[in-house]
Amino acid sequence: MLTSLRYLAGTAGASGFGSRATAEDATAACSDLRHITAIITGATSGIGAETARVLAKRGARLVLPARSLKAAAEARARLLAECPAAAGDVVVMPLDLSSLASVRRFVARFLALGLPLNLLINNAGKFADRFALSDDGVEMTFATNYLGHFLLTKLLMEKMAETAAATDVEGRIVNVSSTIHSWFAGDDAVGYIDAVTRRKIPYDPTRAYALSKLANVLHTRALADRLKEMKANVTANCVHPGIVRTRLIRERDGLVTNTVFFLASKLLKTIPQAAATTCYVAVHPAVAGVSGKYFADCNEASPSRLGSNADEAAKLWRFSDEVAAEEKEESVHAGSFRLQVQSSNADRGLAFA
Repeated sequence: MLTSLRYLAGTAGASGFGSRATAEDATAACSDLRHITAIITGATSGIGAETARVLAKRGARLVLPARSLKAAAEARARLLAECPAAAGDVVVMPLDLSSLASVRRFVARFLALGLPLNLLINNAGKFADRFALSDDGVEMTFATNYLGHFLLTKLLMEKMAETAAATDVEGRIVNVSSTIHSWFAGDDAVGYIDAVTRRKIPYDPTRAYALSKLANVLHTRALADRLKEMKANVTANCVHPGIVRTRLIRERDGLVTNTVFFLASKLLKTIPQAAATTCYVAVHPAVAGVSGKYFADCNEASPSRLGSNADEAAKLWRFSDEVAAEEKEESVHAGSFRLQVQSSNADRGLAFA
């Protein structure tokens, strides 16, 4: 009850920020980010676009991956309209997170640019109303929201560690999750993916989305452990941005949805407010050295019981490692789960320029 009252009042927590802080508020102490190069997924609209805008305003160099190069180019144009000085510091590249082959191609192209990498913000998200499989045979919501980001992060970890060592600037990885991760009922995330993929249980889009967000939380915990083992000057944290009427929600427009959002309007955040926690965790000096944590309203918070389970985090990492392994036309096994992995040779509808 007290937490809800603080949220509604926007009361500042230990960080000095609360639910009503904006991304610009959260980065006011970081006015010069010209030494930072950041990759932000899902930056063509909503929270990701606001995150990109604020970091660009503070001087960061941005790499914006997107499935639609047209949408990415339009996002770049909007950034440059507000921040003309960033003309040479906003790079657009193709990436379809639902395709493991596309993730590998993106990483190869990025590394070929010879840029440093200080910050990786895994922000992109998808809500699939209907059951679908990715080209790799993975349930689409899980593939896009989690597995693509898992592989992207894994392939860029060494680069981030090298950049941190060379520049003496701490690298940071930010996984954007949601409080909806706590809606996933059960104690076996991998078992659920097995069952839903093989159609042994009905597809529930809300549960699938909740699982993908839980996977983001578990990934953060396991990732922080591996970065520590590497002795890398890189942290990994997870954030709940808050509930906001972004495009992901607008695509669910209807009488019931609109009525619920009207009644709950006082609980919703604006997009600048929703981007605050991401930006705070990404660049604020107070978060230096903090890793493996979950943040909401720019303050440390507690994830669900399952999201705090180290064994489940390790199990999901092993499973993801096997599914994302670079194999063609071979079976991939993870516990009772089995996928036919077929690596695509080209991104559908994308061209690199």
